[in-house]
Amino acid sequence: MLEFDLEIDGASIRISKFEQENKDLPVLIFLHDSLGCISLWKNFPNQLAETANCNSIVYDRVGYGKSSPFPPKKRDNSYLEKEADILHRIIQELNIEKAILFGHSDGGSIALIAASKYPEQIIGVITEGAHVFVEEITLDGIREAVIAYNTTKLKQALEKYHSDKAEAVFQAWANTWLSNEFRNWNIESFLPSIRCPVLVLQGENDEYGSEDQVSSIAGKVSGASTKKIIPSAKHSPHKETPDIVIKEASEFIRTLRGLRNESAL
Repeated sequence: MLEFDLEIDGASIRISKFEQENKDLPVLIFLHDSLGCISLWKNFPNQLAETANCNSIVYDRVGYGKSSPFPPKKRDNSYLEKEADILHRIIQELNIEKAILFGHSDGGSIALIAASKYPEQIIGVITEGAHVFVEEITLDGIREAVIAYNTTKLKQALEKYHSDKAEAVFQAWANTWLSNEFRNWNIESFLPSIRCPVLVLQGENDEYGSEDQVSSIAGKVSGASTKKIIPSAKHSPHKETPDIVIKEASEFIRTLRGLRNESAL
C-alpha cells in the first residue's frame, strides 16, 4: 500500500494506492459514504482488488479523514456533482485509463454522476446503498443518527477517523440532508447518460433507502444493469456480508473484462 497526498484546487486529498505487478490492470476506485474515509473501509478494497485481479485506489474526500478540512462555503444541492468533478480530476492526475467505480451511499451517488458526465475512462460502476432522490426513510435514518450522535459515543468514534474534523463531517451530512432546500434533490436526470455496465447493490434491510432507489438506477441507466438485494444486510453490506459483496462485485468485474478486449485489460 502506498499513501500520498494529491493537491487539487488548493486542497490536499489523501490517497491510498494498491498496485499489483501488472500496472495495466483496471483500477478500482472506492468512494466512501457521508461519514467515511480510507480507514473505515478496513481491508475490503484490498480483498476485492485481489479477488477481481485489479489495482485499486481509495481516497478521503476533502473534509474527511486525512484530507484538508471542508472549505468555509456551505454545501448546496450540487455538492455531490462537485465531488464527481473532483473524482474526474483525480482520474486525470493519476493517468487512469480504465476505472471501475465502487461507491457506497454518497459515494455511490458520486459514482453515478461521474459515469454520466465523464464516461471516457469509466468502464463500470458498482453502487452500494446509493441514493438518486430523497426518501422519508433516509431522513428518518438520519434523524436517528442525530440522536445517537448526541446521546452515545458516536462522536468519539468519528473522531478516531476524522480527528478534529469529526463535528464538521457529521453536521455537514445531517444539516444538508435534513434541510428544506434538499428535499427536492434528485440526480435521476444523470442516469440515462450512463452507458457503461452498472451493478446496483443494496441491503435488504437498508435503513437509509428503499428498493425504489435500486429500481430507479437499474431502470434508467442506458448501459447493462444488474441489481442485487443482499439478504439480511443493512446500509453497509461490504462490512456486514463482505463475502457476498466480493463475490457479486468480482463476478461483475469479470463480466466487464469479458465485454472488452482482454489484451487491453
